[in-house]
Amino acid sequence: MTQLLRDSFGRVATDLRVSLTDRCNLRCDYCMPAEGLDWLAREELLTDDEIVRLIGLAVQRLGIRTVRLTGGEPLLRRGLEPLVAAIAALTPRPAIALTTNGIGLAARAEGLAAAGVDRINISLDTLDPDLFQRITRRPRHADVLAGVAAARAAGLDPVKINAVLLRGVNEHEAWPLLAWAMETGVQLRFIEQMPLDAQHGWRRSTMITAAEIRARLSEHVELVEDPADQLARGSAPAELFRVAGTEHRVGIIAAVSAPFCGACDRVRLTADGQLRNCLFAREESDLRAPLRAGADDDALVERWLAAVATKRAGHGIDDPTFLQPDRPMSAIGG
Repeated sequence: MTQLLRDSFGRVATDLRVSLTDRCNLRCDYCMPAEGLDWLAREELLTDDEIVRLIGLAVQRLGIRTVRLTGGEPLLRRGLEPLVAAIAALTPRPAIALTTNGIGLAARAEGLAAAGVDRINISLDTLDPDLFQRITRRPRHADVLAGVAAARAAGLDPVKINAVLLRGVNEHEAWPLLAWAMETGVQLRFIEQMPLDAQHGWRRSTMITAAEIRARLSEHVELVEDPADQLARGSAPAELFRVAGTEHRVGIIAAVSAPFCGACDRVRLTADGQLRNCLFAREESDLRAPLRAGADDDALVERWLAAVATKRAGHGIDDPTFLQPDRPMSAIGG
């Protein structure tokens, strides 16, 4: 029997974000310090079998329709392709997406697509290799571009590019990134910088807002709000704009300045088996401990339902009492 993951405000979670590791091979300065973080020990991570069991419960008994594999950097997870294949073999089969920084994707995109990945998001904040190294502290810009090309060649559709604009760093690249995306045949999405850095250095005053991003793009092209896009948006986080005279679209995710919490359909499972009902939640529900203690499926389902039921109305970033989550984005999963 299917039981919907419904919260007290009537929202139903159908999109599960699963972090496969907290580790990352980049050191983006808006995410973590140069020396990295204290990574989870291997025994703390969910095993492949545990992940598949929990995802199986989510899609078979809790109405989850989409599974997004994240990190950290999910390509660092050993045996990723067999894990994807096991998720794809579930009935009903969920749509499978992957969010990656693109490092190493060139050699694996075809295998991931064959295993069952349907669509992919790749992070890229700049077209300048030197600036890329400054932001990420790694000289891997060419590897990311190769990963983008490989994802397209493997037939992954759509290939979405996630870009964060940083004031005084890469804010001038809004239009060059869009022009490149249009030429390359990928979908660009700008994301407002969110308070999820390990250093807790985020300040609203330095964030490039969605309105600013749109204004910068409008200096070069006309952006059209297509009623069909708005109607089809549903719970999708990105507001889409069509570039006038073309069929190209650009998304802007105003997670801070115009939150879309009222339509949120997401729930998150961390790499160490903690269930989070909001990206900015400060509470978690432990699934790993009961799972390893021999809990049956009914007990796990009840714990999942209880965790989602307590979801708050919104993330509360504008509330004076807002506190940034203790875990950074790399440990939560995007």
